[in-house]
Amino acid sequence: MAVLAVQQIRRMRGGAQGQLMLGADGHVYVVKFQNNPQHTRVLANELMASRLAQAVGLTVPETDLVEVSSWLIENTPELEMDLGSTHERCQAGLQFGSRFAGGTMPGQVVDFLTEDELVELRNLREFAGILALDKWTGNANGRQAVFTRRQRERRYKAVFIDFGYCFQAGEWRFEDAPLRGVYYRNDVYSEVRGWESFEPWLTRLETMPAETIWEVANTVPPEWYGGDQSEMEALVEKLVRRQNRIRELVEAFGNSDRKPFPKWGESGEEMEDAAWSGARWSSMRVN
Repeated sequence: MAVLAVQQIRRMRGGAQGQLMLGADGHVYVVKFQNNPQHTRVLANELMASRLAQAVGLTVPETDLVEVSSWLIENTPELEMDLGSTHERCQAGLQFGSRFAGGTMPGQVVDFLTEDELVELRNLREFAGILALDKWTGNANGRQAVFTRRQRERRYKAVFIDFGYCFQAGEWRFEDAPLRGVYYRNDVYSEVRGWESFEPWLTRLETMPAETIWEVANTVPPEWYGGDQSEMEALVEKLVRRQNRIRELVEAFGNSDRKPFPKWGESGEEMEDAAWSGARWSSMRVN
């Protein structure tokens, strides 16, 4: 059952023009509407990719369907879309809801950390796991994350958000490029030393049963993709076929001019000299 939205709190940044809203369950959600300026399918992408990430143990917000009533929209002037030259009221009905990383408890949520704070993240290793997922799902956008910590905590934790441009946004196709779906700072990949650094998430993605992917797809309301079930079936079939390409896609990023993995080949015990030196990354792959 969907969560009923009871109050608009504030508008969020971003192209989808999401709204921070309070649900009847007491949780705060970032809500993206069907008539957002990007594409209706952005909602389907958010739900599917977030739940696939959750299925392999990555840190993403809880997601839900959020029902926004016509009454709430009519009585909340801020619930509108800015389309440049015109404005349009938000569409009533089922929307995508992602629980706000900060929740309702005192704490701190930021979207930028210093280099020292970044490398001390409590879950820094997960950036390798989310990279594998973004490559699998063909995220056409840069990887987005926010960082949270509770009162009296020193170190932050990354929470991965914004999956709307997976599957090439509204196009539901895959246009792979080495620098797509990656975080803009190499610091988060500084401790990647080999394929073992992508575990356990990589193996979980490669071996995820097709039934699990179908179960996730079946939670998406048909109105979020025009009701064309054949389109959803084709997307799932493509995802299943791409499971054996994840390493290849990550490898292309590793071989890029970004040189994101400077410690590739080093072991924690032996610290072997593994300078990149332009060598083909495939020669260092761990079977």
